[in-house]
Amino acid sequence: MTDFAAARLNMVESQIRTNKVTDPRIVDAFGTVRREAFVGEAQRGIAYIDEDLEVAPGRYLMEPMVLARLLQAALPQAGDMALDIGCATGYSTAVLARLAETVVGLERERALIDAANRTLNALDVDNAVVVEGTLEAGYQKQAPYNVIVFQGAVAAVPEAVKRQLADRGRLVAVVVDQTGIGRGTLIQRAGDSFSSRTLFDAATPLLPGFAREAGFVF
Repeated sequence: MTDFAAARLNMVESQIRTNKVTDPRIVDAFGTVRREAFVGEAQRGIAYIDEDLEVAPGRYLMEPMVLARLLQAALPQAGDMALDIGCATGYSTAVLARLAETVVGLERERALIDAANRTLNALDVDNAVVVEGTLEAGYQKQAPYNVIVFQGAVAAVPEAVKRQLADRGRLVAVVVDQTGIGRGTLIQRAGDSFSSRTLFDAATPLLPGFAREAGFVF
């Protein structure tokens, strides 16, 4: 039988602390949330692997180190409203729920939404909910958000999602450039202006609907 507490501690010590994640609140969140609860029975033995973990066709729990570094850049605070786009089975939503006041997880697939909410309820995560919607459109109903996180790579961050940031809000995502290289990216809002900063390289699978459109070939 897998010792999940030991596996979780090993993930924190060998994947997160060793990769420039120093925020104690984030380290504590990863050390507390039971990742094995968000995967199927057959995957629980590898729940803490240092890779993206497929939980449905084409859908992944992001590699823990990448998620931790993105969250550290996003600086979620205790009073923040956060949007978690493409949250799959809800693991990232549960982690964010330990860092922000309220978290909205956004998913497009009913089976994932139902599974995520069941697990969040079972773990008594009472400040987060997963809702249905189009990932590319964000979730305007609860905007503005202090923090927005994409749980998968994108070719570009949609303008509609950026506009859902509150003033001084922070958005983090792995953005894939035209050469196919993914880079952890921080976007910040100041009034009607947005700034962008590249943080680190990351080989994160693309979220469905966020691939780069093919250009015309002459």
